[in-house]
Amino acid sequence: MILLDEATASLDAENETAIQEALSRLIQNKTVMIIAHRMRTIAKADHIVVLEDGVVAEQGSPEFLSGYDSIYSRMTAQQHISQNWTM
Repeated sequence: MILLDEATASLDAENETAIQEALSRLIQNKTVMIIAHRMRTIAKADHIVVLEDGVVAEQGSPEFLSGYDSIYSRMTAQQHISQNWTM
């Protein structure tokens, strides 16, 4: 089992993508638990567990959680909007 806790949190988007691609090759056929606040980090997960105040608030596949007004879908939408911020 591999545990990644905010493994790409301090990286810019370009380096995060490079690290995620490398990790994808290394973790094939292994059980992986990823702790992340960036939704793109977990977008290809088989199963997501969303915690709120230390309690499981929702869980399911990214597709399932995106299909309704979930915490996951709201966080994903907010992070998508913030990627397009300009000054």
